[in-house]
Amino acid sequence: MPSKQKIKGATWERDVAKHLSEIYDESFIRVPHSGAYIGGSNKARKEYLHEGVIRTFKGDIIPGPSMPYLNVECKAYKDFPFHHLLTGDVKLLDEWINQVLDSADEHDFNMLIMKFNRKGKYVAIEDKHLHHRFKRHINYKGWNFSEYDQFWKLNSKIVRLQSAIKKRPMNYNMTSVTRHPTFGSRRQEKETNIAT
Repeated sequence: MPSKQKIKGATWERDVAKHLSEIYDESFIRVPHSGAYIGGSNKARKEYLHEGVIRTFKGDIIPGPSMPYLNVECKAYKDFPFHHLLTGDVKLLDEWINQVLDSADEHDFNMLIMKFNRKGKYVAIEDKHLHHRFKRHINYKGWNFSEYDQFWKLNSKIVRLQSAIKKRPMNYNMTSVTRHPTFGSRRQEKETNIAT
């Protein structure tokens, strides 16, 4: 019998898949028995599996047909040490980011989608994904964290575009690793939009 944590995680993955299906009007589904089929110690499987199979077992969500480069990892936890985002390293978060990147290919649009009890839902994307809008966000080691509903409201079209194409322009002005988190603001967003 699955643990309560596994059931909670599977439920969150189904909720995310359902939400993405509603946003994009195409089928997104939870990866059956999700969990490192082509990541971690099983990364070598990517060498002999067909591209369609790799896409099916990458991350926790099988993306719709128009978004072949979307790589989504979902996490549902009771608590999260948000205060550590401000003071340095969050080992749990580093593990999750490594998990996303472990199964990712070079051109993937990588996302980490999280839910914490009584604290809300959040989305994290890499800095390399350009032209995203945030009302508020925190940058942690090259990943931008934003509130879930606001992120999708502002960025659903951009996510579709960037996960549909193989090559995206890179922003060479950004550093790949940020040692300390920074706070985003509307002013910062406007400056970024003007610069790009």
